[in-house]
Amino acid sequence: MRRFLPFVVIAVVLACIIGLFAVSASAAQSYGPPASSLGPLQVIQYSAKLVWYDGLLTRPLSVGAPERSFTVQQNESVGSIVNRLAESGLIVDASAFRDYLIYTGLDTSIQAGDYKLSPAMSIVDIARAMQDATPADVTFVVLPGWRMEEIALSLPTSGLDATPEAFIAAALSTPRGFDFMAGAATAEGFLYPDVYILPRETNARQLVETLVRNFSLHLTIDLRDGFARQGLTVYQAVTLASIVAREAVREDETPTIASVYLNRLKIKIKLDADPTVQYALGFNSVQKTWWTNPLSLDDLKIDSPFNTYLYEGLPPAPVGNPDLNSLRAVAFPANTTYYFFRAKCDGSGYHVFSETLDQQIQNACP
Repeated sequence: MRRFLPFVVIAVVLACIIGLFAVSASAAQSYGPPASSLGPLQVIQYSAKLVWYDGLLTRPLSVGAPERSFTVQQNESVGSIVNRLAESGLIVDASAFRDYLIYTGLDTSIQAGDYKLSPAMSIVDIARAMQDATPADVTFVVLPGWRMEEIALSLPTSGLDATPEAFIAAALSTPRGFDFMAGAATAEGFLYPDVYILPRETNARQLVETLVRNFSLHLTIDLRDGFARQGLTVYQAVTLASIVAREAVREDETPTIASVYLNRLKIKIKLDADPTVQYALGFNSVQKTWWTNPLSLDDLKIDSPFNTYLYEGLPPAPVGNPDLNSLRAVAFPANTTYYFFRAKCDGSGYHVFSETLDQQIQNACP
C-alpha cells in the first residue's frame, strides 16, 4: 500500500492544481481577466472568492428601485466607498464588491464625482459605472429670443448627443400632437426658453419635442383667452411675441412694447419692427451674430416676407422663440395709445414711447 502512497499524493496535488486552474478559468470566463497587478496566488485567491460569491455579483439588491445620488469624494479610500455603498443600501454585499474591484483592478480607477446609482444595479454594474464620473444628465439653456440656429450652435459644448445639423433638421418640421402648432411649418417660436436638465443621450428629435412640450405646459387657458381677446390665433400671438422678445430689454417694459405693435396692427400700418429685418438678413459674418445691429437703410430694404418695413401685418412665422414674459405681454398688453418707440439715449435699455411720428422724430438721440 505504501508503494502507491506517493502516486496518491501526486494525484491529489495534480487534482488540486487542476481545480485551482479551473476556478481561475471559471472566474475569467464570468468576470473577465484578472488585473495584471495581481500575483499568481492572488489571482487564485480572488478567483476562488468570485466563484464562491457567484450570483451575488450579478444579482441586484432590489429590482425596480429608483436611482439615487452617490458622491465619491476626492482621494476617498476604496474601503470607505464600499462601506458607504453598503450603508446606503446600494450593494448586496460589501465584501463581494470589494473583492470584485480588486480582481478586476477597478479599485484603482474609481473616479471622484457624482453618480446616479440604484439598488436595481448589480455589483458588476455599479463597479463599472463608477469608472466614469461624467454626469448622466446635463444642464441645457435656451435663452429668450434665440432663433433655432442659435440653439443649434450651443449644442457642441452642451454635452448632449444632439448635433447642430440634426437639431436644425428636426426643428424644420413640427412634432405631432400639439394643436397650437396649427399653421406652423417649423418648430420656430415653440422651442421654449428655459433651463433644462436632460439625459446626456438626448437626441435632436427628442430635444425639439422636449422644448415644444415645455411650451405646451406654459400655454395656459388664461394665455389662450388673452390671445383671443387681442384677435390673434396662438400662432399669430407667438409670432408677435417673438418680435417683442427681441425688442424688450427691460422686463417691465414688455407689455408697453406689445401694445405698440397691437395698436399698429389694429389700424393696419406696417409694424416697422427691426427684429423682422434682422431675421431676414440671417447670420452677419462680419459681426458674428444672427442679429445685425445697427441696421442700415439698405438692410431695411431687403425684399423678404419677414421685412415688416416693406410688408403690412405680421411676418409669416416667428422670428425667434419667445419666453413667458413676452407671451403674457401679448395676451395682456398695457392699455396705451402709443404707435412708436425707440431706445432711450442713456443706454439704460429702456425706450421712449410716442403717439405720433413727429414725437418719434423729436425723441431721436442728438
